[in-house]
Amino acid sequence: MKVTTKTTSIGQLMTEKLETIDISNSAQQASKKMRDKNVSSLIVIDNYNKPTGIVTERDLVRKVCVNDASSSSMLIKDIMSSPLTTIDAVSPVDVAADIMIQNRVRHLLVVENDDIDKPLGIITPTDFVGYLKENMNIDDVNVKILESLKEEGRKGEHQEVIEELEQQGELPKDVQKGGEQYENEELRQG
Repeated sequence: MKVTTKTTSIGQLMTEKLETIDISNSAQQASKKMRDKNVSSLIVIDNYNKPTGIVTERDLVRKVCVNDASSSSMLIKDIMSSPLTTIDAVSPVDVAADIMIQNRVRHLLVVENDDIDKPLGIITPTDFVGYLKENMNIDDVNVKILESLKEEGRKGEHQEVIEELEQQGELPKDVQKGGEQYENEELRQG
């Protein structure tokens, strides 16, 4: 039996290991931790050890690098994204995808019983790619994903998903929809 997005919960898909950083740490410390842990985001915790935000590679680029700011003096509290966008662990995969698209985020904090103080893990585009590769007919999924991204006009934000599918050799040469064919390059450029 094929697993579908309607029967698979985010709890089955998420990365359980949450990497965190204290709100008073520097952007440089965040960058080093992301590099060392090979992650693209860190959950920011406050003085009470509660999740209060997220710092991502994108935050570091847009708020530190582009502004030529000193990463050692720029604090996490000044660059983090807050409030956190969360999803309950029992939510279906398609709900998570909708939340990510609607909120224009790449990371969702997975929580228990919609309680932000009970974090269980994180969901990222890489988790989705792994799930799709293992559980679905990837050609059918690629059509849906790529066409959805094309319609949203936001492929640039999800370029990493397209590139990861290409690197894994899972992106079909031609994607068909409604009798029309779109070359991969045309899909990327919208």
